[in-house]
Amino acid sequence: MDLGLAGRTAIVCASTSGLGEATARALAAEGARVVVSGRRAERAGSIAAELPDAVGVGVDLTDPEGPDTLVARATEAFGPVDVLVLNSGGPPPSTAASIDADAIGKALVPLLYAQQRLVSLVLPGMRERGWGRILGVGSVGVVAPIPGLALSNIGRAALAGYLKTLATEVAPDGVTVNELLPGRIATARTAQVDAHQADREGADVDAVEARNVAGIPAGRYGRAAEFGAVAAFLCSDVASYVTGTAVRCDGGLVASL
Repeated sequence: MDLGLAGRTAIVCASTSGLGEATARALAAEGARVVVSGRRAERAGSIAAELPDAVGVGVDLTDPEGPDTLVARATEAFGPVDVLVLNSGGPPPSTAASIDADAIGKALVPLLYAQQRLVSLVLPGMRERGWGRILGVGSVGVVAPIPGLALSNIGRAALAGYLKTLATEVAPDGVTVNELLPGRIATARTAQVDAHQADREGADVDAVEARNVAGIPAGRYGRAAEFGAVAAFLCSDVASYVTGTAVRCDGGLVASL
């Protein structure tokens, strides 16, 4: 299937590792011109050098000027942005009873505030051209809050509410807005969460992972490339009638429809 992404310019946030990197590689494989971004400038450049048509941008999106810098660099390299993949590392594991307003505020900077600023910078051009794709990388915690990840649950739910509202507003302009919710994908973040869970329970991390795998109908953790493939589809031309949705990539982990 031709996804119609050849020549499209795509920004992928936090794409120097994990799900962001997998998404950047999937988009590049479909012919998109990809802006690889993250705090590690050298790593962003290294990944970009491996892709057919890409540029690496070192940027901290929690810096007030970060989103503007990223969009400016993308536009300078490839022109107007057609695809925006919103992604961010997760905040530290925490319980709901232990957090305070300051912790919530810090978590919202990368999970919501920076994301909204990025959207505000690229959305006018997308609407004017009559084509655009905005995809938020979230978590199944949006639909089934994950124990021990209170800050992530709060911040990602806030982003989901914003994106769902936005999707309705911009659908007539040819711009789709969706979320892709990973379950347990084999990434460094998942390893961190497993380690925290093991520490909290006083258990062996391998035993924790085995128990988590047992709760996944697919019988394994997902692969980052599998997530990237779904992300590329949701960013594609052929997915033009898919908007305002939250698609789960979780091996059947969440029991609800």
